[in-house]
Amino acid sequence: MRRLAIIGAGSWGTALAIVLAPRFEEVTLWVYEPDLAARMARTRENDVFLPGFRLPQNVFVTPELGPALSGSEVVLGVMPSHHARGVYRAMLGYLDPSMVFVSATKGIENGTHLRMTQVIESVLRERFQPKVAALSGPTFAREIARGDPAAVVIASADEKVATTIQEAFSGPVLRLYRNPDVVGVELGAALKNVIAIGAGVCAGLGLGNNTLAALITRGLAEITRLAVALGAQPKTLAGLSGLGDLVLTCNGELSRNRMVGIELAKGRPLDDITGSMRMVAEGIQTTFAAVELARCNGIEMPITTQMYAILKEGRSPRDAIRELMERTLKEE
Repeated sequence: MRRLAIIGAGSWGTALAIVLAPRFEEVTLWVYEPDLAARMARTRENDVFLPGFRLPQNVFVTPELGPALSGSEVVLGVMPSHHARGVYRAMLGYLDPSMVFVSATKGIENGTHLRMTQVIESVLRERFQPKVAALSGPTFAREIARGDPAAVVIASADEKVATTIQEAFSGPVLRLYRNPDVVGVELGAALKNVIAIGAGVCAGLGLGNNTLAALITRGLAEITRLAVALGAQPKTLAGLSGLGDLVLTCNGELSRNRMVGIELAKGRPLDDITGSMRMVAEGIQTTFAAVELARCNGIEMPITTQMYAILKEGRSPRDAIRELMERTLKEE
């Protein structure tokens, strides 16, 4: 494969442009903000979302979707989940059925509760049946950009699509594993952000490793319950896009969702927290979607329910933890 289009130039999209540039003759990076695009083209640096890292020479920056997509064999979507449908709809006139569409967005669409590959399919089916995959795993953008080795999952119901992307993207610092369980990979990626907010709450309250270990373990249990109810395979949630991503996001200081939890524990209002962030913490909206999905499917998700109460109802973090600890006793 010769040409890759990356749609979205936040920290993750920029990091992927840097790490994947050696694998392609040409990478185009679509930037939503024209002023940022002009600055990146001139300085070869994303000074807003990923300062300190230079774009390789074969990465071409543009604020226009047409030039970004023209001639591309792979389209890698890295936009926030709440913008995904609008961006894919804006791309429709420039797309070709031969393209492979890879979603690297970790979230669930507001209102519809669709996974990102479902959003892609629902939009693109207006013109053709797309070849779709999801990319996920335990990754922080800054570590990817500086070349730290990482392992991720490429999930597609079409093994040929998964193999094609696995071979195209894998290199010295990024190793891809195939998985046919798209449902499990995408839900693991999205739902772990909810638990990561809880991990931040624990850190903000000064709670220790015992609490964090319990949160991660029981958080994985409820993520798995919901994902399996929606068609996922349990073993997927024990892999890179489930447990791996959960451990990273709950422990890592670079986690935006964990940071939200820390600030909530300090008593800072949610609107104030999100208003001061340049990048999206997907776990906030995912919490609301997860509660609704759990209700519709009769799945018990106590940690997620308490995160919802903190985010939406203003419950104090200490009261939320007390309610979790004082629930009816049960078997593991």
